[in-house]
Amino acid sequence: MSRPCVLCGRQAVAEFLNLGRTALANKFLTKAELVSATEERYPLRIGFCRTCAHVQLTELVPPSAMFEDYLYVSAASRTLQQHFEDLSAVLVERHALSDRDLVIDIGCNDATLLAAFKRRGVRTLGVDPARNLAELARELGIDRYTGFFTANTAAEIVERWGRAALVTATNTFPHIPDLHDFVEGITTVLAPGGSFVIEAHYLLDLVEQLAFDTVYHEHVSYWGIGPMTRLFEMHGLRIVDAERLPLHHGQLRVTVRREGEGEPRPGVTAILEREHEAGLDRYETFERFAARTAQLKIDLNRLLAGLRSEGKRIAAYGAPAKGNTLLEFLELGPGQIEYIADRSVLKQGRFAPGSHIPVVAPERLLLERPDYVLLLAWNFADEIFQQQAEYRAGGGKFIIPVPQVRII
Repeated sequence: MSRPCVLCGRQAVAEFLNLGRTALANKFLTKAELVSATEERYPLRIGFCRTCAHVQLTELVPPSAMFEDYLYVSAASRTLQQHFEDLSAVLVERHALSDRDLVIDIGCNDATLLAAFKRRGVRTLGVDPARNLAELARELGIDRYTGFFTANTAAEIVERWGRAALVTATNTFPHIPDLHDFVEGITTVLAPGGSFVIEAHYLLDLVEQLAFDTVYHEHVSYWGIGPMTRLFEMHGLRIVDAERLPLHHGQLRVTVRREGEGEPRPGVTAILEREHEAGLDRYETFERFAARTAQLKIDLNRLLAGLRSEGKRIAAYGAPAKGNTLLEFLELGPGQIEYIADRSVLKQGRFAPGSHIPVVAPERLLLERPDYVLLLAWNFADEIFQQQAEYRAGGGKFIIPVPQVRII
């Protein structure tokens, strides 16, 4: 018997990809934890609901195990910083926001997006359960509710800060295990005429780019417009705008309002039609995706084994959560990848979950000049190539793992 679908509640979720039992992708270990702690592993499987066509994990991990101590910060990527700057400008203009309006960012992380809104004179509030990141918002002078966003906490937020003209959730909406409770909270905090704007990885891009590494325990849902439309309609809400974005090699931006507060723009229908053409409403599409993933594992492992047999030194670059899915699926460890270079000081000096590969500062690439670097953060390839221009000029090569294995 499968777990009930997180969207429609039916016992109709058919598994199509099993990535094994893996560690939590953002739980980087300290040296002491590596020696003394028992690392928890959980099944990582993904399925397709034959009733509502929603793609989701088939087994869930409690959110408290993943988000209350969190090491990913938005400011670590200049590309993401610039994107949030541009997003704030677009939304302030599009929704005619003023200093009287409140913007709530759910899953605010280090408040990079809210800081951009604040610079434009808008009132801001962050909501995030990560206690270790709370001080980052305070340093920016941004109010923050430390806790999970639910129907109950939404009522508390309204009592303390009032209703919001705009609610944003960037790279947060896929994390939600109780969708209906969350959306009820949205209806509570939205002011009349207000908008809920989501940015999230997009299922069509995931399939087209074979981005299986986007699958990890934090990501409960893998969204297309079709299932998302069904969810919001169940709560008296409607998608009024949708657009595809190049960020992370493929995201979806969706604007949601109460029924009767706006008509859908043509982009919504166009994306729905494209999803149907691509087969996102058919299980067979995802069976083919799983077969392609299995072949990529063979191809990448064969390449790495061949390079090691030639005596080549191999490191990795970028320590995103997605990279840990890839490392564990390929069964790679310090014997194959010497270290992972990453700009985040929160991760440096720690060890990648599951694989236990050490994370170091990027400067080590220039000091040691490994022959090849496996690019785990392949969705930020252009930014990383610019940062590592000196390494490449000296003959260093990057291995791009997805959507097909290639060396640059």
